[in-house]
Amino acid sequence: MTKPPAMENTALATYSTKERKVKGRVEIDIRKCKGCELCISACKEQALTLSDTINIKGYRYAIANNERCTGCVNCALVCPDAVITVYRTRPVKKSL
Repeated sequence: MTKPPAMENTALATYSTKERKVKGRVEIDIRKCKGCELCISACKEQALTLSDTINIKGYRYAIANNERCTGCVNCALVCPDAVITVYRTRPVKKSL
């Protein structure tokens, strides 16, 4: 059973603005990326997309939106060429 389109957009907007406890930073070696899109489909946060330009090998490579990344490492695990590195960061606790 699918949700009506209006409900999906509202849920997505609420989800994307949610404050995360753990954040991530994705680094991709764009010179070696073949653009297989496995990392894009593995990313639950939709933090990865395919570039509009091509790399030196002639492939469209993956690019990351690190603002959305939670550091789950799914993208790096499915990458067949091991060109993705993920770093996790925890926000600094504010003292009162």
